[in-house]
Amino acid sequence: MHRLPSATAARPAIPRTVWALGLVSLFMDLSSELTHALLPLFLVGTLGASALTVGIIEGIAEATALAVKVFSGAISDFIGRRKGLLLLGYGLAALTKPLFPLATSIDTVFTARFLDRIGKGIRGAPRDALVADVAPAEIRGACFGLRQSMDTIGAFLGPLLAIALMLVLGGQIQWVLWFAVIPAFIAVALIITGVQEPESAAPRRRFSSPIHWRALRAFSPAYWWVVLIGAVFTLARFSEAFLVLRAQELGLSATWVPLAMVVMALAYTLSAYPVGRLSDRMNRTTLLAVGLLLLVLADLVLARLASIGGLMFGVALWGLHMGFSQGVLATMVADTTPQTLKGTAFGVFNLVCGVAMLLASIVAGWLWESHGSATTFHAGALFAALALLMLCGRRLLRPAAA
Repeated sequence: MHRLPSATAARPAIPRTVWALGLVSLFMDLSSELTHALLPLFLVGTLGASALTVGIIEGIAEATALAVKVFSGAISDFIGRRKGLLLLGYGLAALTKPLFPLATSIDTVFTARFLDRIGKGIRGAPRDALVADVAPAEIRGACFGLRQSMDTIGAFLGPLLAIALMLVLGGQIQWVLWFAVIPAFIAVALIITGVQEPESAAPRRRFSSPIHWRALRAFSPAYWWVVLIGAVFTLARFSEAFLVLRAQELGLSATWVPLAMVVMALAYTLSAYPVGRLSDRMNRTTLLAVGLLLLVLADLVLARLASIGGLMFGVALWGLHMGFSQGVLATMVADTTPQTLKGTAFGVFNLVCGVAMLLASIVAGWLWESHGSATTFHAGALFAALALLMLCGRRLLRPAAA
């Protein structure tokens, strides 16, 4: 349990760096989601990939991003600086964007997706650690919620822009993908001009591998419980590429398929920041339980309601579950780890979740090919229910002092 802030205490303002990181996330997610809203259709419709192939590509790509975070976080702790790794990660992602419209084979798309996610992995843990570095403890949930909410504004605008461009350009997916290059390079420029690091303590003199047992022993049982819940949660959250494929399966044309991602991102955007603020005032485990319940409902709706209205309801619930979980999980990681190991902590958390994401997306693709889309979503609901039972069955240990 965490203390409630005094009613008379003035809440500090959200730091400028958090706003800058939010804008960076907004532009990069606009670029990424413009691409990802159309990429499954490009793979299946233009390049002839199967749902299993999409699952393997998405699983490896997302797992790579999460796994790379473990080392980038530890390196940022070791050198005592975060901005250089942010620039490297966002810069690599920006450089991969032209590869998608140039792709003529599944291998090229896989390579571009793989490199793009390596960039995401390099920047992810240092970015979250930098938010934790600059955020006052009493508004930490709000800071993580704000950055996540601005990220999801980009995720909302990206598919919306994809729809507009598909209408203007007559459904030419490869031409539309070129427009993703522009916001990606704007994000890089914002890092250079807008992100400032705090004066930090002296960096470590010796690098400690984040997967060495001595480094792992530095974390509290409360932290490992958050990691366990996050891993089971991720097993239930296979790639959102399957939401795009479900939209196509239910009859939306290629031009309008990104509408599913627009609805999901809108629900995510509207909930992430309010939930982040709420998490500073009430038990975060309760909010995470609400997120898991929303995911169970989303999967059941997507499995059982074979209509466009049912699809939109299901993806809206999916977006709400993201708003109730992603920022809260990040805040719980920050709460349960010491100040000098936050980058490593986010890295280890994401490594474990990366393995879970790989398994989830491959299994989702196999179930889709072998037993149909409904079975895929029913399996997701089962894993989400398991995580919910685990969460309700044990009270989170008191967070370690930061």
